[in-house]
Amino acid sequence: MRHAINCELTYTKGAVQQTNYNHHEAMRMYQCPLIEVRGLENDPKVRGVGEPPVPPAAPALNAIFAATGLRIREMPFNKFIDFV
Repeated sequence: MRHAINCELTYTKGAVQQTNYNHHEAMRMYQCPLIEVRGLENDPKVRGVGEPPVPPAAPALNAIFAATGLRIREMPFNKFIDFV
């Protein structure tokens, strides 16, 4: 979710300018919604539960449209709305 809100890759002469995470502003606690994580216990073998939920986070933020009427189609979202 942090990436959808305030991270952006920019390029100069085809090279990425942000080469590590420290080049991005971190999400603040007041910007983070309540997140509930549940692991499925339907297999005796433990599998990854950390990274698989990340990709759906950005599309889930389309709740912004319901709250503000803004249809945001480009990331990072903080270019268009303040997350206070």
